[in-house]
Amino acid sequence: MCKYFMILLLLVTSVCFSQSKNISGTLKDSSTRHPIAEATIIREPSGFSDISDARGKFSFRAPGAIDTLLISAVGFQTRAIPANSIRNGQIIFLQPRAVQLADVVITGNTTNPYKAISETDIRLRGVSNSQEVLRIVPGLFIGQHQGGGKAEQIFLRGFDNDHGTDIRLSVDGMPVNMVSHAHGQGYADSHFIIPETIASATYKKGMYDAEKGDLAVTGFVDFHTADHIDNLVKLEAGQYNTYRALAIVNLLGQQQQQKDRTWYAAGEYRYSNSYFDHPQYFQRANFFTKYNGKLNAHNTLSLSAASMYSTWNASGQIPESAVNSGLIGFYGALDPKEGGITSRTHINAQLATTLTNHDLITNQVYYTYYNFDLHTNFTFFLEDSINGDEIRQREKRNMAGYNGSYLHQGYWGNTQLITEAGINLRVDQTYNSALLHTMDRYTLLNPLKLGDIGESAAGIYANETFHFNNRFTLNAGLRYDQLYYRYNNKLAEDSAFSGTGTYRAQNYTISPKLNFYYQAAPHLQFYLFTGKGFHSNDARVVVAQHGAETLPAAYGSDLGTVFKPVKNLLLNAAVWYSYLQKEFVYGGDGGTVAFSGRTRRIGFDLSARYQPGQSIYIDADLNYANGRSLDDPAGQRYIPLAPAWSSTGGITGIFKNGINGSLRYRWLGNRPANADYSLTAEGYFINDVVLNYTQKKYEIGLTINNLFNVKWKETQFETVTRLKNEAPADGIAFTPGTKFAALLHFSHFF
Repeated sequence: MCKYFMILLLLVTSVCFSQSKNISGTLKDSSTRHPIAEATIIREPSGFSDISDARGKFSFRAPGAIDTLLISAVGFQTRAIPANSIRNGQIIFLQPRAVQLADVVITGNTTNPYKAISETDIRLRGVSNSQEVLRIVPGLFIGQHQGGGKAEQIFLRGFDNDHGTDIRLSVDGMPVNMVSHAHGQGYADSHFIIPETIASATYKKGMYDAEKGDLAVTGFVDFHTADHIDNLVKLEAGQYNTYRALAIVNLLGQQQQQKDRTWYAAGEYRYSNSYFDHPQYFQRANFFTKYNGKLNAHNTLSLSAASMYSTWNASGQIPESAVNSGLIGFYGALDPKEGGITSRTHINAQLATTLTNHDLITNQVYYTYYNFDLHTNFTFFLEDSINGDEIRQREKRNMAGYNGSYLHQGYWGNTQLITEAGINLRVDQTYNSALLHTMDRYTLLNPLKLGDIGESAAGIYANETFHFNNRFTLNAGLRYDQLYYRYNNKLAEDSAFSGTGTYRAQNYTISPKLNFYYQAAPHLQFYLFTGKGFHSNDARVVVAQHGAETLPAAYGSDLGTVFKPVKNLLLNAAVWYSYLQKEFVYGGDGGTVAFSGRTRRIGFDLSARYQPGQSIYIDADLNYANGRSLDDPAGQRYIPLAPAWSSTGGITGIFKNGINGSLRYRWLGNRPANADYSLTAEGYFINDVVLNYTQKKYEIGLTINNLFNVKWKETQFETVTRLKNEAPADGIAFTPGTKFAALLHFSHFF
């Protein structure tokens, strides 16, 4: 039924596209000659607007008089161009300038309410490390409980997303999340991204976009790497034997860049013992290269490749009781054998084809080889009082996929229509995915899970956006996802299965979306989002349940506003609701399946960006979420570790003499650690500071994490633990957050 509806939708809209637009152009940066995406083009005096696409292209149909095109983009000078002086297909150059909130324009056809905030934040704050890559999203908190080598735990909108269960991450259209992962569903290790290569980030909260499928429940984050970066060498050194070296080199000359061809390579190496009593010996090497160039007038090819290798020791999670008794210090360790090795290598190819009517066809293929080997001990001597409870989780993975889309803009009468249809294909194959009871990392005591996983996913979607006038826009989307699972169980002792052999299952889901946008005033937009989403579950769960009830639905709604009461103040506010059905969840640390019933979350988000002067920028985000389980008894309905109150913010200064920097804070309130709130995961308030002196050819800087040296707990869990020769105890186990940590850096641009 879904497939027929989508075909009908495409046929109807293709009939409607009988009118062609007669004003079109391409926006480019005057200094780099690169396309400018997400710029706003307003037709005066009608007020109708368009947004430039990833190619920098815009186009209008002109039913009436157009005196002027007003073009604005964050980080560029606004231009007013007489419409009669523009030739169709003309290239229009914008002059770069310092970021000004006055350049942010709110229009009725802006369908991403976070667009302005994301553009200004990443340009002003940037990202200095792989953790900051995720913190760019307002309201998103992360926690590291292996000191930097393991993927971060992610919190957003009252969800403990674990390492990515309900948030979808991608880079240049390629998924970061790993399904049916040895450690947990949706495991998203973004450490292969070199922060300095990120040009922009697109994100939305909620489950309201048809082009996003599996895992996009609390939202999605798409990182986009730069097509061109100036030559750069950067050296960093700081406390706890922390070092980093980075180099970015352009591989094509200026003449090729003038022909819209760029190619660069970036490499980094990091080392740190970290702030724990037990040295981490953490090291990671990253390499990334990207080519982007025109093949001809209608085709642009982007090729990228990356490789990451990381190894570390870890202090892991320690019981509060062991610290309180004086057995170990706040930064101590109970099992010095924890740690891991992980690597990821991928290639990514994207071809963008522009048709003669300005339609856009994109084709993308990608391949990733991934290796994961993690050694942890959460319970110490609870299960094995002699050898300890150390576990080893490992897998080798091949992941390949294809993304294709078609984008068409046209008119039905005076209503502008934007149609997008696409297909997503993905195949994951793991080998010897294992959960093993071990000692001294590699001595096998008892295998708990062992097998090969095959998972395939196919999704199709259609998206229709109606710009009825310069005030009202409607977006309707529909998505269909079909998933296939295969598990080859190699362990006869695994009680979840009747024996060794191959087990199969499949399931599917249909996800409708409906979104409304209303421009109430020139600087005020309201929006209402509604939709259904989902997250898949581990293949080992699905085949054991024969596919039944293993693709639970998530329903949500947002009511919000984007408001500029004055030219240098930007506000974004929303109240939201989400509801999740029952689901089966595979616990990678124990190889068990946990059942959870229905949940309901209600909350609000508030973001403010204020620029009191040209050189000062102030930002603040305040978030609240009330989450409860609906099927548990009264008094036991709290959702463990779900954040309630949280806030981030800071002040940034960028001065003409080259001095720039920021002072930032992060506050996470207390939250329940278990269902009856008898245990509390303690909140924290910490500050970070960055100071730089930047000139044309170099930059000298200082970064300080935890400026006031607060003792804080970065991650916390209710855990039953047993220390050697002691009785079991139920309480909080935690990983301490960083101490005061200063890091100097020097960068040379050439």
